[in-house]
Amino acid sequence: MTIPPGVHKWLAFGRGVGVEVSGPVGAECLHVTAVRVLPGRVRVAGELDIPEAGHRGAGAWGTEYAGFLRKLGMSHVPATVLLPRRDVIVRQLLMPGVSNQDLGAAIAFQLDGLHPYAEADAVASWARLPGTSSVFVAITRRSLMERFVTLFAEAGVKVGSFSCSAAALYAARRLFGPPAETCVLAYEDTPSGVEVYGESAARPVFSAGFAAPLERAIALAAAEMRMDPAAPLPLAELLGAPRALAYAAALGSACPHLSLPLNLLPEENRERSSRAVWIASGVSAAVVVALAGALGAFPEYEDRQYLKALSAEIAKVEPLANRSAALDRQIDSARRRIALLDDVRARSKADMDALAELTKILPPPTWVNSLELSRSQVNIAGETAQTAPLLQVIDGSPLFDGSEFAQPPMRAGTGEIFRIRAKRVAGGAQ
Repeated sequence: MTIPPGVHKWLAFGRGVGVEVSGPVGAECLHVTAVRVLPGRVRVAGELDIPEAGHRGAGAWGTEYAGFLRKLGMSHVPATVLLPRRDVIVRQLLMPGVSNQDLGAAIAFQLDGLHPYAEADAVASWARLPGTSSVFVAITRRSLMERFVTLFAEAGVKVGSFSCSAAALYAARRLFGPPAETCVLAYEDTPSGVEVYGESAARPVFSAGFAAPLERAIALAAAEMRMDPAAPLPLAELLGAPRALAYAAALGSACPHLSLPLNLLPEENRERSSRAVWIASGVSAAVVVALAGALGAFPEYEDRQYLKALSAEIAKVEPLANRSAALDRQIDSARRRIALLDDVRARSKADMDALAELTKILPPPTWVNSLELSRSQVNIAGETAQTAPLLQVIDGSPLFDGSEFAQPPMRAGTGEIFRIRAKRVAGGAQ
């Protein structure tokens, strides 16, 4: 949803807690920032450092964290946690013309090529960058995410989101409206390396970690973003806060409706503000009480007046009911058409799978000069060193069966010319 200019800052209000995770694996430190956001301004309510949370008992530092929030009156606020930059892979995909409804399927189709993990060990989340055709994708290992879920659960910490630094910084710069500078390059120099964040016309969001000297890291990032590296900023100056990452996470916690909807935490593990949950229930209860009082003040209705009003309502609803039946018929027709389109798309995928399978199983130096695919069979013509093993190779594939030579192989130079036809199995031709 696009928010009109000038309205952004009036929607920015709330309380938030941000947690930045940093440090070596197993001995991570937690940097906690709590903020209060009002339209047009932010006040840092408090900050807390929890060193070596991985080595200390979760109960000990969890008690310290709970006491910190209790003093600020924010015990009900779930935290937004920024996972370490080294543990999150960030990618940008250009998706011009892809609707929000089809975005998930389009990204899932490309997801395996965006990370080096096994399919079952990858957790991903994505968000479209407002006003662009770019989609920001964050990926982490499931084992790491589950370790942090367990760690925070044992400490009794309410967590509403697992996110990454780039998504938090991007949203924080736009909390009160579009930023004044459209091109920025910021960095944070840490013992484990240099983390660089940037925005430019070529790269709407850029985030990378470099195990290199600061000057070299800035030069590499600027080249990637196609911008001048002359004036990089420390992350603290970018947002005007010493702990920029924890501060940005806290802003996302306070105003989730103004942040990128990028959350690596599974839905069943997400906590929500307990006070906010009761707002809708309280309003509904007040309305119910008011209606009950109003009904008690009315005299009892006469049966004749009630039946007359009921008949009038039935007469009003009857045309709508007829229209609804017509709409049901139209919807059924549309569903049949969609099913037909889905069937055509599935056939295209099956053909591509068959082509990929042939490319994989035909042994070199085999080459094909003719390939015909139908719903039930495939015809292949080409040349190879020896044609005899080809039938066994093709029948060994789960996509083909009953292969045979359409014409006897012919000797040509150092190889043999062949023409083979094979049946496509049911699973490969749908």
